[in-house]
Amino acid sequence: MWESATVMSRTERTANLIGVVVPFIGVIAAVGLLWNRAVDGIDLAILAVMYMVTAIGVTVGFHRLLTHRAFQTYPWLERTLAVMGSLSLQGSVMDWVADHRKHHAHTDKEGDPHSPHVGHGSGLRGLWHAHTGWLLETQGQADWRRYASELYEDAAMRRIGRRFPLLAVLSVLIPTAAGFALHGFTVAGAVRGLVWGGLVRIFLVHHVTWSVNSICHFFGRRRFDIEDRSTNVAWLSLVSLGESWHHNHHAFPRSAYHGLRRWELDPSGLIISGLERLGLAWNVVRISPERQRQKTALPTRAQTQ
Repeated sequence: MWESATVMSRTERTANLIGVVVPFIGVIAAVGLLWNRAVDGIDLAILAVMYMVTAIGVTVGFHRLLTHRAFQTYPWLERTLAVMGSLSLQGSVMDWVADHRKHHAHTDKEGDPHSPHVGHGSGLRGLWHAHTGWLLETQGQADWRRYASELYEDAAMRRIGRRFPLLAVLSVLIPTAAGFALHGFTVAGAVRGLVWGGLVRIFLVHHVTWSVNSICHFFGRRRFDIEDRSTNVAWLSLVSLGESWHHNHHAFPRSAYHGLRRWELDPSGLIISGLERLGLAWNVVRISPERQRQKTALPTRAQTQ
């Protein structure tokens, strides 16, 4: 039976370290290419398309649909979103969902896989653990049968999880092939596609997601009376596709919308609304103003101790 371990193996730790370091090297290479003008609209378009596909897979697919069941959809779309999220290279769908549900079960307490406030000191040490350090210690170690039981019992989701290594390869081959074709079937074009649509895109999606784990439990504002230390960080809302309204999310985890006020930009919520209008999403969870008022506390800045 294919299941996750309880202690991170050396192989897992090495794979995660590679996943952190190699995209960073790609960013350094991209800076060199940009400096020498080896970048154009094609490269940036490949980067943008790959960013949106994989980020939507994480925010709409892994997070709001599969982890919190904030809406329902057809099985084919659910699996498509799971594949898109897997292409982000943040671990298999099973690992991602189990880790995130464990985070909600133990938010900012012992057992939280990536809190900046528990188990790894305070200040910058805790922030580092929540952002990147947890990838070398606790990522992918949550028990699937406990935290993702319905996915564990779903044969299609298990297949997608097992094929994560193949999807990881495709995640860099797709932009490489696009660069090769769109730049006139040249090796230089393939390299540019790999760097911009592959490595730079992975770096950006990773660090934006990890910033929700770290920054959005450390800096920012709060307006609901809840026990954890989650925060809303407005300046991250566009690039995170609305995930940085993280305090709102922790107040109402099943909400399909993390931006609860009109001015709280939430692209993922807009995508879900679009799916609903097309008949591709239903039973979309919304939080009424009355429920929000019941939990509202005086707005404060997060403590950073």
